[in-house]
Amino acid sequence: MLNADRVKCVVWDLDGTLWDGVAVERADGGLPEVRADMLAAVDTLAGYGVLSSIASRSAPEVLERITRDTDLAARFLAPQVSWQDKSHALRAIAAELGVAVESLLLVDDSPYERAEVEALLPGVRAVAPQDVPALLDAFAGRPVTPEARARVGLYRTEEARRRAGERFEGSREEFLTWCRMRMEVGAAGGDGLPRALELAERTHRLNSSGLDRERVRSLVEEGGHRLFTARMTDRFGDYGTIGMALVRPGATVWSVPLLALSCRIAGRGVSVAFLRWLMEQARSAGADDFALDLRPTEANTELRLLFRQAGLRAAGDGGPARSTVTLTRTLDGDLPPWPAWLQVRPLPIGPTP
Repeated sequence: MLNADRVKCVVWDLDGTLWDGVAVERADGGLPEVRADMLAAVDTLAGYGVLSSIASRSAPEVLERITRDTDLAARFLAPQVSWQDKSHALRAIAAELGVAVESLLLVDDSPYERAEVEALLPGVRAVAPQDVPALLDAFAGRPVTPEARARVGLYRTEEARRRAGERFEGSREEFLTWCRMRMEVGAAGGDGLPRALELAERTHRLNSSGLDRERVRSLVEEGGHRLFTARMTDRFGDYGTIGMALVRPGATVWSVPLLALSCRIAGRGVSVAFLRWLMEQARSAGADDFALDLRPTEANTELRLLFRQAGLRAAGDGGPARSTVTLTRTLDGDLPPWPAWLQVRPLPIGPTP
């Protein structure tokens, strides 16, 4: 059964899938007519917050034709058209989008191509075009946040950031300063819960414990826990809500059962800034110690390194591999430093637009 919660991007083959016929064989230099049902599926998925890309074993000139078709090109992010294996194309797509390759799903009419991807990329699903209706059914009825509906546009903006970074003449820190990055952090209102639950569900790379959305919801509704969220903007636009933390404040210890951030902000100092802000809130409330639940996985290595650099340590040997452990540190002394290029300010009170 397809786990729709893990799928962030559907990757479409071209010849025999997105359209009938073979594009490179056309003498007029154009493209075959896109199948209406496949195009409708791409648009339906976008409404659920699922991205679409292209992986085709064909001549690179086909990609140039797609790029010239602005209506078609606008629907697909990080398209890959070359004679290389599909598994290579999917790795490139995942790297460019900044998502785990396991969060991709391939739609391809060729049993060979589907088998090649599933053999070389364990965890990636590959389905035939006739399975697309069942794919859409897997997403039907899922709650959709404003951030999810805007996700394709957010990734387009991220492409603009990446291109600007490649052209920028200066250090990485100078580029981040030039971006005028601003993070707003505070207690989440009732309208912030759906997006926080979405982050808990869909984020794996920057997710501390993997606590599922229903458990997060029940802890918030039962009381005794507080939910904090973070929003980001820069000179390119609004990232939306990119971080959430479920916190159990105590008289002497503030515990964080879950910290989760969007993978779109990886490498920009936002994770350490959010963690520092939480520690400051705990210290201001009179707590002596800060604790955080961690379930080590292959995906969250980056976050684990951050926790270690922030002085968080597990007591004892941590128990069996992949189990949830509690990391702690005292709030005395220096906290993790603020990233110099990032402005941090309180989240405005009231509904988030």
